[in-house]
Amino acid sequence: MLGFLTARQNGLDDPLRLRRSEATRRVLGLKLNHDRDVDRIHGNGVNAIDIEVVEGRYMLSGGADGVIVIYDLENYSGKSQYVCKAISTIGRSSKYVHKFSVETVQWYPCDTGMFISSSFDKTMKVWDTETLRPAEIFQFEENIYCHHMSPIARKHSLIAVGTKDPKIKLCDLKSGSCIHVLQGHRAEVLSVRWSTRYEHILATASADGRVRVWDVRRASGCLFTLDQHNGENSKASSEAVNTAHNGRVNGLCFTEDGLYLLSMGTDDRMRMWNSATGQNTLVNYGMVSNESRKGLKFTVSCGCSPEFVFVPCGSSVAVYILHTGELVTMLRGHYNNVDCCEFHPDYQELYSGGKDCNILAWVPVLRAPDIEEKGDSKGDVGQSSVNTAFEDAWSSDEN
Repeated sequence: MLGFLTARQNGLDDPLRLRRSEATRRVLGLKLNHDRDVDRIHGNGVNAIDIEVVEGRYMLSGGADGVIVIYDLENYSGKSQYVCKAISTIGRSSKYVHKFSVETVQWYPCDTGMFISSSFDKTMKVWDTETLRPAEIFQFEENIYCHHMSPIARKHSLIAVGTKDPKIKLCDLKSGSCIHVLQGHRAEVLSVRWSTRYEHILATASADGRVRVWDVRRASGCLFTLDQHNGENSKASSEAVNTAHNGRVNGLCFTEDGLYLLSMGTDDRMRMWNSATGQNTLVNYGMVSNESRKGLKFTVSCGCSPEFVFVPCGSSVAVYILHTGELVTMLRGHYNNVDCCEFHPDYQELYSGGKDCNILAWVPVLRAPDIEEKGDSKGDVGQSSVNTAFEDAWSSDEN
């Protein structure tokens, strides 16, 4: 680190290298922080969490109890030990609350005045943050597994919605109606993600084992279907064998630059794809436990070198190096299965929610200050200070 600082001070190095180095060091030091708690509001498992990108201050959570909570992550006390308070709750007493499990929550990308939630009660609601009332309600005929709004779109305001119906619905916030349907999957759609590079590119994953990439500007829609074998075991034109996983595909995530797409399947595999060509990069992440029958929310770091992937894996969160597949560590702290995790790029922190109703904060461990040796008044060098519980209390003094 001192070398980076010296090179930066002398103008010999790019400031970005220093920032990436520190961000990487912080991610590698992620630990469960016992000084930071998140208010426990949910009576059932936490299915989804989302941190807004405008201020990086507020976090949404949606639970299996239908409750939605807004947390303030800011520490106003100035103390190292504090609680992330729940500042607003759409609970069971509200007449607008979802009747069944909330599967996905997402902040409106441009400001914190609005957020979106979808539920097994077959509704997707667009909420006014100030009044905590729905400004728009989209009604569907099937249970909703997922939805996603593009984080970069400027020319459209479409929300992609995946339901038990194999057809993907595109809902327009401006008109308040479903304006387009994408057909091609043969089973329920468990995950949808807009590209972080091109606002018109959408990826969808289904229980039929397929991942499709769409261009919503085209009449035909589908650009290609991802093939785990890269066409080696069969003809590329054979649509029947183009499967991304040997099981249900229930998780998708684009990297920050949008160049790669990650997919998770119930075959206990995670795969990374070139988002432009659809080629399987063949990065081996090993066996990644995935027993979820619904959508699994995982995330990728940003601003690090190398980048990392955070994946719920049983009651732990597995941390992998993105481009090599190496397992770095397992973050353990939940008492039941983890369903979702969200990376905070401003502070390199991670938040995870699980079926134990808890949201845990994983915070970089700061470098401990050096312990200075203290001398007594006679000039003798004393021992370094240690926890009193481990001090030797034995004495040879007979008196």
